Amino acid sequence: MRLEAAGHSLKLSAAALAATVIGSASADSINPQLRLAYHGNDGMIVSWNTMSRLDSPTVQWGLSRSNLNNTARSNVSVTYPTSLTYNNHVRITGLMPNTTYYYLPKSLNYTSDCLEPLTFTTSKAAGDDTSFSVAVVVDLGTMGSRGLTTSAGSGVSQTNILRPNETNTIESLASFKEGFDFVWHPGDIAYADYWLKEEIQGFLPNTTIADGSKVYESILNDFYDEMMAVTASKPYMVGPGNHEATCDNGGTTDSAKNITYTNSICIPGQTNFTGYKNHFRMPSDVSGGTGNFWYSFDNGMTHFVQLDTETDLGHGFIGADEIGGTEGMGASPMSTILNAQTTWLEADLAAVDRSKTPWVVVAGHRPWYLSHANASGTICWTCKDVFEPLLIKYNVDLVLSGHAHVYERQAPLAEGKIDENELNNPVYPWYITNGAAGHYDGLDSLQSPRQNYSRFGLDTTNATYGWSKLTFHNCTHLTHDFVASNNGSVLDSATLFKNRTCAANTSQEDINFPTVPLSSNTTIPMISGSSSPKTTGTTTPVVSSATGPKSQAFFAFAAALLSLAGL
Repeated sequence: MRLEAAGHSLKLSAAALAATVIGSASADSINPQLRLAYHGNDGMIVSWNTMSRLDSPTVQWGLSRSNLNNTARSNVSVTYPTSLTYNNHVRITGLMPNTTYYYLPKSLNYTSDCLEPLTFTTSKAAGDDTSFSVAVVVDLGTMGSRGLTTSAGSGVSQTNILRPNETNTIESLASFKEGFDFVWHPGDIAYADYWLKEEIQGFLPNTTIADGSKVYESILNDFYDEMMAVTASKPYMVGPGNHEATCDNGGTTDSAKNITYTNSICIPGQTNFTGYKNHFRMPSDVSGGTGNFWYSFDNGMTHFVQLDTETDLGHGFIGADEIGGTEGMGASPMSTILNAQTTWLEADLAAVDRSKTPWVVVAGHRPWYLSHANASGTICWTCKDVFEPLLIKYNVDLVLSGHAHVYERQAPLAEGKIDENELNNPVYPWYITNGAAGHYDGLDSLQSPRQNYSRFGLDTTNATYGWSKLTFHNCTHLTHDFVASNNGSVLDSATLFKNRTCAANTSQEDINFPTVPLSSNTTIPMISGSSSPKTTGTTTPVVSSATGPKSQAFFAFAAALLSLAGL
């Protein structure tokens, strides 16, 4: 079974949306790359790009399409060396929770303004126990002629390219966007730093190193253009990954010419996360965090925390992307304060009111638990050392990551030990890595056999790109689905149960959730597209899914395999 797509076609393109938004634009017009971000409990950041600097970026907004009777302005119109555009950021405040507003930025491009207002919906108030879903993507790159498409350069496996007319992840997100509140993207955005690799492999035309900066920026713009089909109406919450750091991802080798290029080829503007810093405005200022690197926010019954696994680990450790780090990126720390990130993290977690936000979900780009064939270049042991003790201490429910281009759902873990309760009221955090969203050269391999904590996995042998859908049903049940981008089917689904008392008015969605797990030795039949039979604790790998808030049936007792189904 599949998720039901919103709209008439899975092939909703960013270009089509841009045409609708901008109207008949002249040749010098660009997709304005509209994007949104939550800002506190009563705010929204509206960002867009223009070809020239705006003296006073302005957004008109209101509760009615025909009456945009409010105006928000800023003086933030910024660019950087090598950028082809200016990034404009405006904060709208005084908004009501869980309310749909109409908005219209002014001066979207040189020659035309937006013809029709767009909409956004504000975050649910902390304590609102209405069920909701979130889309999570990690390691998502540009699609099309400069990224993931139906062809690739030399050395790329045929299982890692798209089939003709295959729906990619950005198109899938756009199709299903009515089924989630926001998109969370914890790192590796666009893969613009693949430009040189793509040229060396013969996928893109050769340019000079000097002109490479233009190719890099073009790939970035392609990605943000494509994502506008989602981000113009859904908040786009992001975190840093290694592919945002520089123009060359720590070095690229041309084996035929025996040349290894280093970050020394990156000119100012394409080092030190510069593009990432300019393009986004995350709510760190209202959550005590730092820039777009670490911050938190609430939505309904959930507290979300974004970590920076690339820099600022503190405690004597050097982040992989920092000066002296293992990746050779040479990025500067984002804070001058010793142990700034973990000090903030502990204070943030300690302040969570679990009576209002019983769920706490943390995301960081790099994993520290994973059955990955290249463990030394993938697993962030230092991240584990600095972050895991706090996640255990403050009873974090779920930890999300990517970095490795695979999908693996794991058991709840602490210091490498599997929680004996599995997903039936565990004490330890539940770990899921999903870096399978798709980019130029595709997917990686899981190790075989997988780690004993692995519960389900997909990798390059499955040739399936996808994204994660989190559904918070109530204060006790949280479901994670792996959604295949090509057809909307759910290839894996599991539900976490926490034994706690919900508010009296909590909706149970007419579901009778079980509180008794399957045996940890239950053998699950092999699912089409998976590499081997799987075992599970409380739930089963599943074949069907749901987008709506009602009528979902989940799992079975004993050793039965029960499909998840819904509206």
